[in-house]
Amino acid sequence: MKRNAFGAQVHSFESEVPMHVLSEPVLGVFIRAPIVTQLGPDVQVLAEIENKIVAVKQGNILGTSFHPELTDDIRLHQWFLNL
Repeated sequence: MKRNAFGAQVHSFESEVPMHVLSEPVLGVFIRAPIVTQLGPDVQVLAEIENKIVAVKQGNILGTSFHPELTDDIRLHQWFLNL
C-alpha cells in the first residue's frame, strides 16, 4: 500500500470508477486515498484509475481506496453481500 497516493486531504476528489464486477462505474469518493502497490497470491484487482489499483478482493475480503458508503449507490455493497 502507498498511503495518500493522490495527495493530502485537500486533494480529495470524486471520480467514476469502472469496477470489473459491475456493469456500470461507481462514483468513488477519494479522501487521502491509498493505492495497492503489490498483490499477494489470490488477490483479485477489481478496479483501477490512472493505472493505479483502487479496489481489490481476496476471498470474502474487499478493500477499496475510495468510500462507497458516502454515495447513495448501493450496487457495490449489494455485490459484496452476495459473496
